[in-house]
Amino acid sequence: MPSTPTTEQDSAPRLLVWLAVALFLSYLAVAMSMPTTSVYVAMSLHMGNALAGLAVGVAFVSTILTRGFAGRLADHKGGKRCMLLGLAFYAASGVLALMVAWLATPWAAFAMLMIARLMLGLGESLTVVGLLAWGIGLMGHQRSGRVLSIVGMGMYGSLAAGSPVGLALYDQGGYPLVALACMVVPLLGFAMAAPVVAVPPHGGERQPVSRIINRISDLGLVVFFQGIGFAAIGAFMPLMFLHRHWPHAAMGLTFFGAAFVLVRVLCSHLPDKLGGARVAFVSMMAETCGQILLWQASGPTVALAGAFLTGCGCSMIFPSMGVEVVRRVSPQMRGTAMGGFAAFQDLAYGATGPLTGLLAEWAGDSAIFMVGSLAGFGGLLLSARLAWHERAAATAD
Repeated sequence: MPSTPTTEQDSAPRLLVWLAVALFLSYLAVAMSMPTTSVYVAMSLHMGNALAGLAVGVAFVSTILTRGFAGRLADHKGGKRCMLLGLAFYAASGVLALMVAWLATPWAAFAMLMIARLMLGLGESLTVVGLLAWGIGLMGHQRSGRVLSIVGMGMYGSLAAGSPVGLALYDQGGYPLVALACMVVPLLGFAMAAPVVAVPPHGGERQPVSRIINRISDLGLVVFFQGIGFAAIGAFMPLMFLHRHWPHAAMGLTFFGAAFVLVRVLCSHLPDKLGGARVAFVSMMAETCGQILLWQASGPTVALAGAFLTGCGCSMIFPSMGVEVVRRVSPQMRGTAMGGFAAFQDLAYGATGPLTGLLAEWAGDSAIFMVGSLAGFGGLLLSARLAWHERAAATAD
């Protein structure tokens, strides 16, 4: 990779892939910590499913609360600066998580862990919004669906790899070894992204964030319902396998992520070509079926099949709805719009962990994926409505 790349049209796809690889490495800080945090809190600190879910979900709460800030920073200062700042927060979160092992009491360790997770959530907000704004600037808004798909491949490919790697590190050296790895990988991503040329922010009138959110809220609700199924797998599938003494506890996110990336590779062109709503409708059908399999699973094979099918469904929903977001807003507000849009998904991630953790304490692990199934039906109805309106508009034209 040259140290001084250009933004010529023929180099833009190559630069975007390079940045997606940097995201893949950096996002391991999120991927490795997601299953290991819940296992550490539940089994090492002995604090139960509810607090384990809270420790996972609080990072997403932090992300929700800072999406607006990240979007404004990307719009005003550019996506590159936003992403690099996010990677720095990733690394700082790893430093704080590393300190957890040296605290004297479980509650002190839990408090420090919560601070580290909050910082990780801020880093995620800045990193992902920054890269989306940067990527759309490099590729042009006409290829925004491709940008969203490639960025998602880096992100969810990292989730597929990070879950087993994180649990393997946890088995070898406990949570401190995981934290050390989470500190190092974003520094590698920073070194890759820093030489890439920045895209100047767009000028023009800035609209209130509330107006932007109102314009995209129906699209955001679809990714909200989609996010519940993924969050349930990320936070609780390893624990479900361990509680039931099933083998391959680390493989749930791997099956999910492998399916996610496979569908992205094969179908990344479809939202730009067919329209986002139709792609989202088919995707929500697949995710709902996957969550039903997880809900009713009597063994690891059915559960892993459910995770794979959920990954197939989740894969194209965010880029499908994201294409429609980009079409609805002016260029100078795209960072803010993408930040607000992503916040709907973050809300699902943040709420699912603690709420379904409480439900699991009362009704068992299966109830978590019952909630995911119901959310899938909600997203299916919304995406069907959007597809109907999209078809009606095309017929009118």
